[in-house]
Amino acid sequence: MLERKWWTLIAVCVATFMLLLDVTIVNVALPEIQRDLDAEFSDLQWVIDAYALMLAALLLTAGGLADLLGRRRVFVLGLALFTAASLLCALAGTPLVLNLSRGLQGIGAAMMFATSLALLAQEFQGPERGAAFGAWGATTGGAVAVGPLIGGALTEGFGWESIFLLNLPIGVAAIVLTLTRVSESRDPRGGRVDWAGLLTFSSALFLLVFSLIRGNDEGWGSTRIVVQLVLAAVLLVAFVVVERRQERPMLELSLFRKPTFTGAAIAAFALSASMFAMFLYITLYIQNVLGYEPLETGLRFLPITLLAFFVAPVAGKLSARLPVRAFLGGGLIIVGAGLLLMRGIEPQSDWTTLLLGFVIGGVGIGLINPPLASAAIGVVEPARSGMASGINSTFRQVGIATGIAGLGAIFQSRVESGVVERLAGTPLAGRAEELSEAVATAGAGGVIESAPAGAREVLGEAARASFVEGLNEIFLVAAIIALAGGVLAFLLVRGRDFVVQGAATAHGEERVAERAAAAAPA
Repeated sequence: MLERKWWTLIAVCVATFMLLLDVTIVNVALPEIQRDLDAEFSDLQWVIDAYALMLAALLLTAGGLADLLGRRRVFVLGLALFTAASLLCALAGTPLVLNLSRGLQGIGAAMMFATSLALLAQEFQGPERGAAFGAWGATTGGAVAVGPLIGGALTEGFGWESIFLLNLPIGVAAIVLTLTRVSESRDPRGGRVDWAGLLTFSSALFLLVFSLIRGNDEGWGSTRIVVQLVLAAVLLVAFVVVERRQERPMLELSLFRKPTFTGAAIAAFALSASMFAMFLYITLYIQNVLGYEPLETGLRFLPITLLAFFVAPVAGKLSARLPVRAFLGGGLIIVGAGLLLMRGIEPQSDWTTLLLGFVIGGVGIGLINPPLASAAIGVVEPARSGMASGINSTFRQVGIATGIAGLGAIFQSRVESGVVERLAGTPLAGRAEELSEAVATAGAGGVIESAPAGAREVLGEAARASFVEGLNEIFLVAAIIALAGGVLAFLLVRGRDFVVQGAATAHGEERVAERAAAAAPA
């Protein structure tokens, strides 16, 4: 019979695979969700952002609760909440119910994610710990790599609800396994939960993302949007003040005194806010404009996801010999180059226009992920590595949430203005505003089919051209984010900041296996 520690590894890997699969599996199902639930463009953004927001807001707090209440207990509670929320997602009949359920999934995911490595660390020591972390790292990479393909196959074969129903048997099995085979542990030094930090941080993040998503519809100069943005800024300042006065803060601001830690946080944010945030809009283009089915869409994402998966272990080995800043800075610059290569789509283009950018972008992602983890935890003493890793993961999720919202605001504005301009002087000019919103929400295909037969050609040309124009614009913005992040990472990350620990290399990196393990994708 397997020893308890190996059952722990299996339970953690199964749960991690499930929660990370839901990060990428949902993207290819979004057009089907949009049509089935009659969702608006902002609803689609919230399907991703509700999950990312709750994961980002509660990740550090969940770690603190686990130290107080017990890591296995919090892990199981997270599994149960995630599984129940998955059922609610599958049963959702409106976009609002789906997005609220996705938020609950994010809470459960935060509880699982915050305790996964702690559960492994309590069972494994020495070389075995590296092997366990390596298996966990391979699981995270594998989930992201196959997510679009599994999502496409399930959506096309059984409907979008099946991507959530898949979690039910997996979640129940993981709960039973954890309760029967995993031992409990807690931190005897654990203090109280930083509720003030949680409230100010999560409220500020929510108001910021909500304003970015609703800005085009409400008007950027409207009282509501301006007040929300001001409140978000005030709450962020309040969060900093609160954290500086806490004895055991949710987020230790002192860690940012080391330029390398700040550089790693910027790199995590930039990667998520650029390439990973673009996945939503690329999916809408491939399905709504080009007309590919969900499975076909998932197959077309394989060049970027598989290359990221296979390049990562190579980068992990090379980063033991080369400066980490070369991988973070260089990787983000390569990601930026990939995004620029995807730009330049024409209305008559096919998905192969994206292929070279997919390949280059996948290589860049693979180069970044393993060294990013070592930069986050390699500059602090072991006792603070959990906090450091949690902060880095939080920046990843904040990048996803704000990236999708910010790029979406630019995209929606550009598409709507493009349609209005192109329909001026045509018989459809009187409906230009209405049609422009429909194109930004549903893509070109659905709007063209609903138009009068005599106007479909004119509307089709305007819709496709405007959608592509908007997509090209946010490709450029995303590339700028990646390139700026790469330059800052290269300038800030320094070898002398790393803490030499045990078998760490001259640059202070952790073991390759630990580095790969902590390199969970956004």
